[in-house]
Amino acid sequence: MDPAVGKYIGAGLACLGMAGAGIGLGNLFGQFLAGALRNPSAADGQRGTLLLGFALTEALGIFSLLVALLLLFVV
Repeated sequence: MDPAVGKYIGAGLACLGMAGAGIGLGNLFGQFLAGALRNPSAADGQRGTLLLGFALTEALGIFSLLVALLLLFVV
């Protein structure tokens, strides 16, 4: 196998982390919305946790994109 092909396969596999981040964000906001609709008075208390979860999930997606770009252009 050509080493360039392995580089492209590795970058494609690293991009799967972005799909996981998208699924995680959908799950995060969906569960928050379901909980906020059931108990609207507690929704304001959980907003900070929601934003922290959003930031961490998005950071992992961006990190996987960075790994993919590093595999493509640096290695």
